[in-house]
Formats: sequence, C-alpha cells, structure tokens
Amino acid sequence: MTTTYAIVDIETTGTDPKVDRMIQFGCVLVENQKIVGRFSTDINPSQMISRQIQSLTQISNRQVQKAPYFEDIAQTIYNLLQDTVFVAHNIHFDYHFLNHELVRCGMPRLTIAGIDTVELAQIFLPTESSYRLNDLAESLGIIHENPHQAASDAEVTADLFLRIEELAKALPLVTIEKIATLSSVTSHQTSDYIKQLALEMKQNPTELATDLMVVNQIALKKKEVTLFEQPLYEITYPKTKKQKQRLFQERLSYRPQQGKLMNLIHKHVTNVDEKDLLIEASTGMGKTMGYLLPLSYLATPEKPVVISTASILLQQQLIEEDIPKLNQLLDYKIQATVIKGKGNYIDLQRFKATLDAPIVQKQYGLYQMRLLVWLTQTETGDFGELNLTSLNHLLFEEIKHRGVDYLSKKQAFYQEDFLVHLNQKMTQSNFLIVNHAFLAQETRRETPYLPNSQILMIDEAHHLPEVMEQVTNQFFDTEVFQRQLRHLGEDGQLFDTLRAMLSQEAEILQLFELYQTILSEISEIQEEIFAEWLLPFQVKEELFVTRDDLNLSNQGKKNLKKLYLYYEESLLLQQQIAAACFRHNEQWLAREKIVYGKALIFFEELSAQASFVKQWFTSWEPRYVHKLYIYGSQNTVRMQLIDLEAAILPNTAWYPRYEKILYVGGTLKVATFTNYFAQRLGIPDAKLKVIPPPYHYDEQVRLFVLNEQVAIKELSIYEYVDFIVRTLSPILEQQKESTLVLFTSHDILQKVYYRMQMSFLENGREIIAQGIGGSREKLLKRFRHRKGAVLFGADSFWQGVDLPGDTLQLLIVTRLPFDHPQRPMIEAKSRYLDEQGDNYFKKEALPKASLKLRQGLGRLIRSEEDRGVMVVLDSRLIHSSYGQKLQQSLPKDLAIHERSVAEMLPEIAQFFKRDYPKEEIEADSPQHSVIIEPSKGVKSGE
Repeated sequence: MTTTYAIVDIETTGTDPKVDRMIQFGCVLVENQKIVGRFSTDINPSQMISRQIQSLTQISNRQVQKAPYFEDIAQTIYNLLQDTVFVAHNIHFDYHFLNHELVRCGMPRLTIAGIDTVELAQIFLPTESSYRLNDLAESLGIIHENPHQAASDAEVTADLFLRIEELAKALPLVTIEKIATLSSVTSHQTSDYIKQLALEMKQNPTELATDLMVVNQIALKKKEVTLFEQPLYEITYPKTKKQKQRLFQERLSYRPQQGKLMNLIHKHVTNVDEKDLLIEASTGMGKTMGYLLPLSYLATPEKPVVISTASILLQQQLIEEDIPKLNQLLDYKIQATVIKGKGNYIDLQRFKATLDAPIVQKQYGLYQMRLLVWLTQTETGDFGELNLTSLNHLLFEEIKHRGVDYLSKKQAFYQEDFLVHLNQKMTQSNFLIVNHAFLAQETRRETPYLPNSQILMIDEAHHLPEVMEQVTNQFFDTEVFQRQLRHLGEDGQLFDTLRAMLSQEAEILQLFELYQTILSEISEIQEEIFAEWLLPFQVKEELFVTRDDLNLSNQGKKNLKKLYLYYEESLLLQQQIAAACFRHNEQWLAREKIVYGKALIFFEELSAQASFVKQWFTSWEPRYVHKLYIYGSQNTVRMQLIDLEAAILPNTAWYPRYEKILYVGGTLKVATFTNYFAQRLGIPDAKLKVIPPPYHYDEQVRLFVLNEQVAIKELSIYEYVDFIVRTLSPILEQQKESTLVLFTSHDILQKVYYRMQMSFLENGREIIAQGIGGSREKLLKRFRHRKGAVLFGADSFWQGVDLPGDTLQLLIVTRLPFDHPQRPMIEAKSRYLDEQGDNYFKKEALPKASLKLRQGLGRLIRSEEDRGVMVVLDSRLIHSSYGQKLQQSLPKDLAIHERSVAEMLPEIAQFFKRDYPKEEIEADSPQHSVIIEPSKGVKSGE
C-alpha cells in the first residue's frame, strides 16, 4: 500500500492558538518519492495582522481581506489530510495549531501519524550549522522563493524530506538499523518512519560503500595517512616580483604589500639573528598567503612550521581554503594537520559503550543518532564538524576523548581511533595548525604536545595576550566541591557505582573507602580554614587578598599543612584506584566503562584542585592577584588566582622551543607607544615592521563624530540608554545601508535593543543583536544575507569579523572602547601597575582603546573596493585630554567631521550616492560643524 505524505506549513498571526489565527495553509502531497499534488490558500483571520508578522511573512491585511475564513475550508483541509502521514518542519507547532483550529470550528481532531523534519534533519544532516528551514534550503541548494509563506515553505519542506530520505537510504544498513533502535525518543511517529526505512533497506540490501568500513557494529569512514613527498629537486624561494608573478600565473594576482610581507618573513627566518619579529599587516592585502608561501619553502615533517591562530574557525579556514589555494601553485604540496585539545575528539570505544547501554532521554538519543551518521562522513572525529554551539551535554562528557594513554591496544577501535590517526598524520605534516588557547595550554601539559621546531608563526597576534591571560586565569569553588561530593556519594551515583564495580577487589575497595574519607576531611578542613580566617569579613563580598591579609592562627596554619597532606594522600590513593580500574577495563560492561571514564575525570579535577589551592596559598609574587568571594555561610568561598604576567612569553614552557617566532596581525602598532605590544608579550626588544595598507581612506571612508558633548560618566544607565536610542534611531531610520552598531557593554546593548527592536520590526527592518537569537556565527550569517540589516555587537564584534563590500557600509561606535574599570581583571591590572609605579590608563587602557578603535574601523574597510561611513557617538574622541592620542591611532589620511545628527545625515546620503569631494563637503557644511584635517588639528567649518 502506497503511503501518502502530506507536507504541511501554516502561517499564523502569532504562536498562541487560543487567541491567534491562521492566515495561510500550504500542503504538498508526496508518494513514492515524488510530489503528486499541491494545495494552498490564504485565510481571513478575522483580526488584524501585526506589522511584525506582515514584515516576517510579507502577508498583508489587504491580501487576506477577501480570503475564505477557516470555518469555510476546515472540512476541505480535514478531508485532504485523511489517510496521510502529516509531515512538518517543527511538527509540534503546525499539528497542534491546526488541531486547535479544527476543534474550534466543530471538526474532529486529527489523529493521523506525524513526522518532524527538524528531527530528521538533525539526525541525517549532522554537520549543518542551523536547522531553520531557510538555512537548510540555502545549504542544500533548494530554491526558496517566498520564505515564511505557507506554499513556499511546504514546497521546500517537501524537497527537504525527499532529500533526507535519499541520504538515509544511502547509509550502511548497520547504521540505519542502530538509528532505528534509538529512534523511540523522536516526536510523533518519526520513529515508525525510520524503522520502515530500515526494514526496506534490509529487504533490499546493497554493498557497503568502498570508502566505509564496519568496526564492532559501527560504520566508519576509512582514513588514510598520506606520506609526505619530498621535492625531487632543490626548490628556491621566489624573491623578486617577476619570480612571484611567474609562480602565481593567472591563479593569484601580485600585490606589492603581500610581496613585501613574504620577503620580510623569509628574510627573518633565513638571514636574521633575532628570534622575534612583529609585522603589522592589514586585512585585505592577502596576509595569510603572505606568510604561507615563504614558510612553505622552509617546512618539513622533521621541522614542521607551527601556525597558531586566534580561533578554531580560523584553523578551519586555513586548512579548507587557504592551503588548498596555495597548493594549486606549488609543485610540491603542503601537508597540514589541524590540532585541537583532546576533548574536541570523539572516543569511539566510549561512544560504543553508550550505544550498548543508552540512557533513554530525548536529546541524548538525538545526539547518538546524529553521531552515527556523522561517523560515516568524518575523517577527523573532531566535534567541531558538528557545528554545535556547545558540547555541554551528558553524552559529550561521556564520549569525549581522554587521550591515547587511556586507550587499550586490544580494543577493536584502537587502530581506527581518531587521536591515534591524528598523531600519525602529524608525523607526515610540514605544517601544524593550532589556536592560541591550545598554544597557551602547552605550559600546563606534563608532556608537550607540539614538537620542538624552527619556526612558530603566530597569526592574528593581537589576540594572543588576552587569550594567554584567559587560559591561565584559575578558579576553585569550595561550595561547588561540597555539593559535588554529596552528589557523588548518593545511591546510584559515581562513588556508589564504583564501589560495586570494585567489590571483588577487597584491597582496592578498602583503599577506595579511605579515599572517600579523605575527601570528606579535605572538604571539612577547607571549611575550618576559611571559617576562622574570614570571620571579620562581610559575607557575599568579593575581596582582593594580600599576603598580609592571610592572618591565620597557629591552628589555621596547622590546618593548612594538614590540607596539603590530605591532598598528597588522596592523589596517591586515586593513582592506585585508577590503576586497578584500568586492569578491569577490558572486562567491564559498556555502562561500567563509562563510569570508569567519569571517575578519571574526577581524579583529574582533584589533581588540578590540589595544585591550585597550594599555589593560591603560596604564590605571593606581585604578578599574582588573589581574589575571594565569601558565600553567606562564611566558611565556603570561590577562590581566584590571576596571573598578570601570563602573557610574558619568556615565562612560558613553549617559547624557548622555537628558534624563530613571527607575530603577524592587523593592529600591532600604537601611534604614541610604538613597542606597546612587544612589551605586553615580554619581548620589548623585538622589532615591529609595519606594511602600509593599500587603502585610500580619504576616498573610501567618511568619519563623523557627534558634536553633542555628553558627560557619559555622569549619566545613569537609563539616561545613557535614552541618549543612545535618541541618537541612534534617526540615523538608522534614514540610512538603509547594512549597519553594524558597536557597544562596549552587553547590558547597554540589550537595553537599547529592547527599546528599539519592535518599532523597527513593525517598519520592516530587523535588528539583530549579540546574545539574542543565536551564536556569533549564526548572527553574522543572518546579517550577511539580509540587505539593509542592523547588527548590534560588543566585544568580539570589534575584531575578527569579515564583512566585505556591501555587507557592511555603515559602522556606528556608541562609546569609545575603554574597558570598564570595575571589571575584575581590569581592577587587578590597575592595582598591579600602580604597585609597579606605572599609570594604568596611560600604559594599558589608552593603548588598548586605540587599538580597538582601529579594529572597529577595520570591520568597515577590508579591501580596496570597500566604501563606508563610520559614526562615533562619543565626543571625547575630539574634546577629551586624550582625544588627540586616540586620533593618532587612526589612518593619517582620514579626516574627522564633527556634526550633529541632523547635519551628518544628508552628508552620509550623499556619500553613498556618489563620490563627494572633500572641498564640496567643507563648502556646504552647516555652521558650527568642524572638520579635523588629517594631521593638521582642528579647523573651523564656518
């Protein structure tokens, strides 16, 4: 019997079926993998459609005015859907809302089977970054002519459904059968559909694809390690312009700035004695290719070039885009391997254990099914390929890799293990690509992961100091530790289960009982130390602690020594327990292996705690800042240790292991503090080379500063938000260009967003805001694909955001980018520099704000073709005592125009219509406006 699938989409006046009504119904009928029919209609909702819904759906009140009421077509829709399987993208909404409307009109409720394409997509399209219908359509190349209209959405959902079925049927039978057994957690009758697919595939078996293999009932993509091919002849670096052009041919255009960067790098590594070289190279000049090419002539698997970049995203960009592009030019090929922390990779043995003893929980099961499909596609086992916003879920805690040392060579998956494969690839790679956080953590690793080598290339180097500080910033919370111990000791939890698993080992069981006792002693003695010491202090208070503040009595000092002793004993005991567990690991059942993995995680956490607590109480050098937050009980605290010299590279374990280190970034120079960046890194003698950008800022950019002098520091939060809304609204209302609005505070950003977003949405323009509606990458994707969009961003949006051409034309800076002086890290740095006899504002705050302002401008101009307007709503750029120094950080050929909002609006409009000569702007400028000429100071515009 042929199954008819009714792929349904509805549009409504809102999300509450009790008060809202349908305005469109769309249905596509599918049989035997083909579309066999369509039905769609507008519906008169008997109520007004809000401007927000009109903007979203493009369905107007006039359009539905003469449409039938739902009461008139309810019977038709009900009859249409009888004897079908209801399919929808997020079935919970469409099925429920439609049923509510049918009942309201006196019709029976639908009882037909249902399938959710959101869940199907999450399972069978495991690497998609978004499961919104529009995003899936774009990713899969499905034409979506009218998003958020029922007929179009139903058509796209039908195409998606057919595409998913095709992908599912191409999977190995072992994979689809396992998914079928796990699918009971899916919505409605989605599980029945998957089981039917598995049955059909079993009845019509096909051969396993040649690029797949089955290991211990899991289908995996085959992996190969490509041997590095040494050049058969001597290769010579192309130093001259002609040599480079000959190499580039038609595939790459020669750029003078890029050529200069290449030669600088090659000369430093081959002909210069100094170890460190800093190079400022702007975005848009081909920076990545500028360092990859010369280094490719020097890199071998024996002495690989290590590249560290700012983020995992940039690691992927290097391996997926930049290196393949360079390999098209070279006779010999770069072989590069991306390296991440071990927790970023799946442990196949532990994953198999979760399949053998699954937890019946919806998200847990959806992730398991998704991973089964992904394992037929991935060669790396890197969770990053799944594009998840977070790995903070029980399943990933259970299956993330713990390292090769924890594997048994007897395991079925050992030879196919992803970390084993990664290590094999590293031996055949002449480029190893890491991120700054991974590099910073090398100092903490007992055994270095990266090899000693000749060259370390640090890309996006301006991010390095902050990353180094973040990685070394340490915390420990005694209250959390107490709760953890209570939880782990409950019936059925880790300690209880582990005790049962070791029940046949009398000696180890005795050690484990002693271990638990010592853990309780550690917790109690922590309480005693803090209860006595912190008695004079206020509760729920955060303190900076000095050595003089550590006023422990003789008993307190004894307790501290006892605490250290307990830590030592607990670490020795857990080593013995772990060794006993390892001996049993091969014989244990699946769920027991997972428990063993959790125990090892706890052991690692306790080791880290012991190390941290001792360091907190003993490290009193000026570089360390000790903080405490005292909870209400006064005997539990959150401890924090901040290392203010974390970014001093000669202090790290990895710095001495490289002969040459190159630091390349877009903003490394501060006009009034030339070696600021080198000093931050503890290499003050390092030379800084600046490659001038290829841009003509006088032609490509207009910079306006609001001439309304507002005492920002004296305003309350609400007054400041009022000021921003009042100033920002007319600019955004008149200018329809794509706009990025940069804030220095997430709190202010959100308050301004909630004040403005509804009125803008009602007028057909959406405001996209950081922290609201998705990850940074998702927000940027939405911004790029919506002409005239407005994006509110803070922190990470000041830098590292690539929005070329028309994607970004108007940049608005709401406030000069100084860090808030009351942030804990800023307070700590300020205290430290004061003690050193330095002025924090001059030595740290002002240079950082200068760099950040340049980075903000860098969002706007990223190529020689870009044109745009930058508006600064903070008059301190001109009128403060330090304004001149901030101006010096901006390009020399960029004039600053001081205007009111009313004065700048026509000039912005004129700039976007055509090139507008500077003289004409000066002549037409209203009275009381001011132009600051490049490098010439202030000039009256009258």
